[in-house]
Amino acid sequence: MKRRLSFKEYVYVASMLFGMFFGAGNLIFPIHMGQMAGSSVWSAFAGMFITGVGLPLLGVAALGISKSTGLFDLSSRVSRPYGMFFTCLLYLTIGPFFAIPRCATVSFTVGLEQVIPESANLKLWLFVFTLAFFGAALFFSLYPGKILTWVGKILNPCFLIFLGILVITALCAPAGNISQAAPLGGYEASPFFTGFLEGYNTMDALASLAFGIIVVQVIRGLGVEKSDDVAGNTVLSGVFSCLFMGLIYAAIALVGAQSRGALEPAENGGIAFAQIAKLYLGTPGLLVLAATVTFACLKTAVGLITSCAETFSALFPKGPKYRVWAVIFSGASFLFANLGLGAILEYSLPVLMFLYPLAITLILLSLTGRFFGYDRRVYGWVTGFALVTAVYDLLAALPAGVKSALHLEGIISAAGGALPFAEIGLGWVCPAAVGLVIGLVLHKVRPQKE
Repeated sequence: MKRRLSFKEYVYVASMLFGMFFGAGNLIFPIHMGQMAGSSVWSAFAGMFITGVGLPLLGVAALGISKSTGLFDLSSRVSRPYGMFFTCLLYLTIGPFFAIPRCATVSFTVGLEQVIPESANLKLWLFVFTLAFFGAALFFSLYPGKILTWVGKILNPCFLIFLGILVITALCAPAGNISQAAPLGGYEASPFFTGFLEGYNTMDALASLAFGIIVVQVIRGLGVEKSDDVAGNTVLSGVFSCLFMGLIYAAIALVGAQSRGALEPAENGGIAFAQIAKLYLGTPGLLVLAATVTFACLKTAVGLITSCAETFSALFPKGPKYRVWAVIFSGASFLFANLGLGAILEYSLPVLMFLYPLAITLILLSLTGRFFGYDRRVYGWVTGFALVTAVYDLLAALPAGVKSALHLEGIISAAGGALPFAEIGLGWVCPAAVGLVIGLVLHKVRPQKE
């Protein structure tokens, strides 16, 4: 029986994993983090590395180690209703609510917005662009053919080549010295934890829970059958992929920090990426890069629409069929995309602050579940405590205008004062630890196996 993959197979699985993870968010957040962190870029990068690289790796490994058949099976260890709730919310987040619309708006911000006249109606241009973008995405989702293979084998490598040219050019001729760029915002007081939370925005840890089962199935299809061997090979493949991703993050973040010598910090990473590309490559290089980014993001959108439609048609077998779900998700993504990149980023943060504590605790429990027999009570107590405090994180991350309109400032202030580490966005850690102790005590008193 086969226990280890060959080197060629490791490269194959690692390449597939990298292609699944690397999308629009993997570009715009590291470069914006670099701009904002300035001289504290390496502390901020260390935090982002944990949530943007380490957690996705652990998420994929958790599916292999726990022998789960997918996200619904994994999260149903808490309870079946919770599994349905968490699975739906996670797929909607990495799907039509935020990640799919972000693919279109990043493409627009990096590309078309840079060449249309300043007097043009941006909302109208965005409407036309996203209409064409999601029309194409829906077509390929309904009739995929060779689009994913073609784009993955040709346009993704082209994109990485252009990105490499940009990064190498910028690093060889830096626009400024990072030591002279003062940290801004949260990076001034706590760069590590601000970078840690910025890593949430990549959504890769969430995606690992949704797509990790694909990696596990591929490794089993290559002849590795034992769960421990599958998990080990998954981790090794993930290490290769995630180290490459981390290297790209580090280079992009450094370019962002160095750009402070010539540019003011941009409103968001999409604008920052476009400005930096134009600074180093000029308009012709920017246009080629923008076209490549657009097609790469189109491929990602097609993959996400397909994945979400397949998941919801399986979760609700008596509901709409795959093609109807594909139309629904494409239409919803089109509507959300027309809110603009800034609004998508602003409103995605509260949802991610809610989801990530639940995802992190689920991953850690799944990795260590063999030590407590995957006892449902341990899952329940940890998740219950994390869920309550995740609601606080959601409310605290709402835009200031929304909090003011709902008169939430007093409640948030009082709750934050009672939660250790709440000021750095980790108020869920201590309550989840308390839930773990309670669950383990109950398991020790009366063991309960699945």
